[in-house]
Amino acid sequence: MGKWKVCVYAICKNERQFVERWMDSMREADEIVVLDTGSTDGTQEALRRAGARVTEETISPWRFDTARNRSLQLVPEDTDICVCTDLDEVFHPGWRAALEAAWKPDTCLANYRYTWSFTPSGGEGVVFYIAKIHRRGCFHWVGPVHEVLQYEDSGAFPSVVAQGVQLDHHPDPAKSRGQYLPLLELAVQEDPENDRNMHYLGREYLFYGRWEDCIRTLQRHLKMKSATWADERCASMRYIARAYRRLGNGYEAARWLHRAAAEAPHLREPYVDAALLCYEQGDDDGVLYYTGQALAITQRPATYICEADAWNSLPHDLRAVALYRQGRYKQALSSAKQALAFSPEDERLKNNVLLIEQKVSGGNMP
Repeated sequence: MGKWKVCVYAICKNERQFVERWMDSMREADEIVVLDTGSTDGTQEALRRAGARVTEETISPWRFDTARNRSLQLVPEDTDICVCTDLDEVFHPGWRAALEAAWKPDTCLANYRYTWSFTPSGGEGVVFYIAKIHRRGCFHWVGPVHEVLQYEDSGAFPSVVAQGVQLDHHPDPAKSRGQYLPLLELAVQEDPENDRNMHYLGREYLFYGRWEDCIRTLQRHLKMKSATWADERCASMRYIARAYRRLGNGYEAARWLHRAAAEAPHLREPYVDAALLCYEQGDDDGVLYYTGQALAITQRPATYICEADAWNSLPHDLRAVALYRQGRYKQALSSAKQALAFSPEDERLKNNVLLIEQKVSGGNMP
């Protein structure tokens, strides 16, 4: 028993494959409660056998905030700290001790490190800080999808950064995200002034290949008075550029990428996107310029906007190709080796290094 009573709460549906791993990860809590919203694969029974307290209910119409709030109601009233996770997430061992070391008597919310995705080689992909650990009775969930905690009272509230708490996301790649788009459209209908949801909706249209809808929605986002976060504005501009690329309009794509870089010059992503566009257009000088700008940025932001590709092999890989096509083989070899260092099992990158080594060894090369 620690200094505080800690309860993990979650929602689930048909996630039997994750039960043992998730329960092993969550056992540092005093209690684990789960709202099962209609599993047909035995998830409920497996959770109960592993020691969770499971309630089965149907949420109709489906909304993530409704389900989260119902699961939060299952948390015992004498709980001090509520920990919201999903069954495809895993805490690193020792998370409770790290949480209790950071938690203060007046703390309402804890921020902690979250690895949302991993690279094919197993390295970290997108990493940022989230805040889904909170005091009981202070918050409720809002939003049909991409739901967030909303403070019950007005004004500021005490929060902490729980150093040492690390949560990893290992989702089922086969699981559909088909419900996200209609729920995001609903979210924007319910709150048309919510810039966060407008950005997410535009991004979702991009995922669906609805290029014109993506462009229109993200341009709406950029016109909103509340849309002031430079990193997210930059992302909207980059997504508009991607949509224009898919529409075959390289001029507009380049124009929006220039705007994106000007909006957030501290981010690698607009430069890497611009380098990709130049690569597609056969502009090797452009590739070298933009990858050079990207690699000059060495401070990786801890936000969800940060994309893994910009911080892994991609900028080095693009440089290697551009340098090779210009006949600058020694420099190309250096960049190719840097790319391979990020993805040592990538066969294409291995072959690139071998090919360029053969070129370098074949004579006096620049």
